[in-house]
This record gives sequence, structure tokens and C-alpha cells, in this order.
Amino acid sequence: MYQTLIKPFFDFLAALMGILILSPFFLIFMILLAIVNHGKPFFYQKRPGLHGKIFKIIKFRTMNDARDEKGNLLPDSKRLTLVGKIVRKTSIDEIPQLLNVLKGDMSLVGPRPLLPQYLKIYSREQAKRHKVKPGITGYAQVNGRNAISWIKKFELDVWYVEHISFLLDLEILFKTIKKVIISEGINSGNMATTEPFNGNN
Repeated sequence: MYQTLIKPFFDFLAALMGILILSPFFLIFMILLAIVNHGKPFFYQKRPGLHGKIFKIIKFRTMNDARDEKGNLLPDSKRLTLVGKIVRKTSIDEIPQLLNVLKGDMSLVGPRPLLPQYLKIYSREQAKRHKVKPGITGYAQVNGRNAISWIKKFELDVWYVEHISFLLDLEILFKTIKKVIISEGINSGNMATTEPFNGNN
């Protein structure tokens, strides 16, 4: 009952309240990111959701499209703008995903939505992470985030799917707030984003 009725209702209500409360910050950073990213404050990307159904995730754009003389995108760390660093460090880049929650594509808590190409290389056990809606935050995010391996992340995701409950979601939300405040596990090493999953890492 919690997963099918209470959780979706709570997600919708919390996302709506979150958007209303955070709207001033939303507008400020939308304007700043539009300036530094040449009129493109948002980042859209296809991600697999519940049962692997594809949807478009929306986040604040933290990196520009700077390229080298051959037209290739520069490394992530060189495309990360000053405003983008602030947005990423404070996890403000995740705020627009509240719109995904309102639409019903995502939940506040659940396994993070990853790239579609990973679907074909998941093991049967790892694929269980798609038995629930993806979340803005999740059990793996409060237990290491980008500081742990992909294999460990998926183990934590599957554990969450098999133990989902109201109290567990509350615990994850409170731990998320704490980690955002202390900026723990935001990135991996010198990378602006974590390394891609290849099926073995």
C-alpha cells in the first residue's frame, strides 16, 4: 500500500511544496546559468525509469559546450562553469527534477536514473533497480554516492527495492539533507562526473 498509494501521493505533495518554496532560488540560478551557458540553463537527457520506460530528466546545466580546435568537447572539469560548480556543490542542479516527480516519472527517493545504454549490460540482479521509480536521492547516494563503485551502488539500489518503506524513505531524505550541507560525495576524484559504467566496475 505504501509503494502504490502513499508514496506517490507524498511525492506529488512534497514536490509541489518544494517547487513553491524553492522558486526564488530556481529563478535566480536559472537566470545565472542562462547567462553563462548562452541561454541554455537546463540540461535534458533520456533516462530509463520504472520498468525501464524512457523519460526525459531535467537538471540545471552545470557545464558549457566548450570544444577544442578539432570540435571535440573539452573534459568535464574544463567545461564546468563557476556558477555550475556552486550549483553542483550545493546540489541545486537537482531542483528541476521536482518537475519530473510532479509528472510521475520520478520519486523523491529511489535508485538514481542512469543512462539508457546501461540497460543492456545490467545483470539480472542489478536490473531489479527498475522495479521502482527512480529518485532524486536514494540509498546509494546517502551511502557513498560517487565515492563508491558502480557494483556497490547497484547492490545498495537493489537492497532499497527489496526493503522499501516509509521509515526508510524518511531516513534517506534526512541523510540527504545532511550530506548536501557538508557537500559529501559530490564528485569522484578530479572528475566533474563519475566514470561510465562498463559492466565490471
